[in-house]
Amino acid sequence: MQELLAGYDTDGDKKITKDDAPNKDYFLVSTKGDTVIIRNTYYLSNLLQELAIANENAQDTALITLRQIQEPPAERISRRIKTQFWDDLTRTIDEKGINRIMDDDKMHDERRRIYVPYDDHVGIAYFQNLQKKMPKLEVVVLPENITPEYVESINNMPGILALKIENNKGVPFVVPGGRFNEMYGWDSYFEGVGLIIDHRLDLAKGMVDNFCYQIRHYGKILNANRSYYLTRTQPPFLSSYIREVYAAMHPKDKKWLEECLATAITEYENVWMQSKRYTPATGLNRFYASGKGIPPETEPGHFKAVLQEYADRHKIAVEEFEELYKAGVVKDSALDRYFTHDRTLRESGHDTSWRLDNIAADLNCVDINALLYKYEKDFEFLIGTYFKDSFTVNGKTYTSAYWSEKAADRRELMEKYMWDEKAGCFFDYNFKKEEITDYMSATNFFPLWAGLCTHEQAKKMVPILMSDLKAKGGILASTKQSVEKYKTSDVQRQWDYPNGWAPHQMLLWKGLIDYGYEKEARELIYRWLWTITQNAVDYNGTIPEKYDVVNTTHKVYAEYGNVGTEFAYITKSGFGWMNASYQYGLSLLPQEYIQKLDNLENPDVVFGE
Repeated sequence: MQELLAGYDTDGDKKITKDDAPNKDYFLVSTKGDTVIIRNTYYLSNLLQELAIANENAQDTALITLRQIQEPPAERISRRIKTQFWDDLTRTIDEKGINRIMDDDKMHDERRRIYVPYDDHVGIAYFQNLQKKMPKLEVVVLPENITPEYVESINNMPGILALKIENNKGVPFVVPGGRFNEMYGWDSYFEGVGLIIDHRLDLAKGMVDNFCYQIRHYGKILNANRSYYLTRTQPPFLSSYIREVYAAMHPKDKKWLEECLATAITEYENVWMQSKRYTPATGLNRFYASGKGIPPETEPGHFKAVLQEYADRHKIAVEEFEELYKAGVVKDSALDRYFTHDRTLRESGHDTSWRLDNIAADLNCVDINALLYKYEKDFEFLIGTYFKDSFTVNGKTYTSAYWSEKAADRRELMEKYMWDEKAGCFFDYNFKKEEITDYMSATNFFPLWAGLCTHEQAKKMVPILMSDLKAKGGILASTKQSVEKYKTSDVQRQWDYPNGWAPHQMLLWKGLIDYGYEKEARELIYRWLWTITQNAVDYNGTIPEKYDVVNTTHKVYAEYGNVGTEFAYITKSGFGWMNASYQYGLSLLPQEYIQKLDNLENPDVVFGE
């Protein structure tokens, strides 16, 4: 292995990629004594990966077949996702798994802190018993009433939030990967799509169970299960997750469905239709994350440019201003509003985008309302199909007709406030200014996935999607024109042009197919999978969090860099929703296009651009 690296890893990053030079042949001797020539970067990197696996397994020798070295790229990526990546991304919060989940570069002391809900008596007993075996483990029982002030008070004592313990074991879940070493909200749904395809229903069901635990004990599905996320949720996908897991479940567990449906309805009523996430003036919803101060999970210096402006107003150094603001000595209502918008932007999952910058809490966004419409239609379907059209939760009885009416009302309000007939598209609505926006984002097309568009609307929307947001490598998060119009600095936002993200691709593929636009879906699927495949072939199997879909590269340096690109010899996990998008895309592509993918045929040539 070291000989291979010495000759071919010329930049010393412990990978063999197209950036290495010189590009020369490598000679192997087969078990039959024949000389075998390995002569391209992809095959050499596959050889390195197979040697790395043998080395990790402490093998002195390894039998590596030419088939392994020359494995077609789509087949290799898909196989490794199914047989290796999901397992490597799986976590449990229990005696077996707690040390791995506790790794968090945002924890600044040696304490291994876990917060447990006050009413989870099973969890409290389990972790207090575990504490006796692990002296560095600190078990903190949360108060019944979790306020923004309480969450702020523990910012300097970060820890993991407990999830479900069942039969004396932690219920498993999948993490996104890299520094995202916890269970995330909307990531978990998209990971579940891939898990179900790969026959890992155990993990998909486990994540639904952990979502339900979060709603019952934390009051919401969490942004992620870290203490600093206690006041924040993420885009809601639980009803879809329940439906898809139950559809794949054999034999059916009706009791499980009943409990999950009751919990999802509770989330809908208590998280989304109450208090600050519902705007009575429009009858629609918004993202809104409560909390106080600067979001503690951000990288040091992330808000320096913002804070500098306020520090200048107060005529003190920015570092001093930040400390005084955190301590509550300096108060500034305008800066408080900025951070309300910033936390809300993070709750939306789109952290960050110029679409939401310093305005997120003032918007009835297309995405959240499309997702809640999907909840309403899912509740209608589940109650009508499995519960004889009557389902009681918290003393209130619901029928399918009730949810059908709710969905129809939301569709009507979205058409009133968000549909721009002239532009032929949905847009976010600013209820403070009482005006529709014009920011062209992939989220504007979530109504296709939710099934709330009329076919006439879809007929107008699809050509816009294919002209404004289609790039060589897939669907853009937003258009260049919108970024140029709304940016207030030259800081590149990762959820904007030129980047593309797995959840946008997956939702819009399904939306297009559901409305009969299979040809357009096929093209967008191929473009995205080609981007993943080409980068994996060129860069030692790399599968990251996101791509620049204009330049079709994983080399994205906006804001937080690109998680999933830092590894030695072999990637063991890829990235959660990227893995899922690959498996989902392959499941939708005809075989002839998978063959083109293996041949790395340029999508612009395939589709005649």
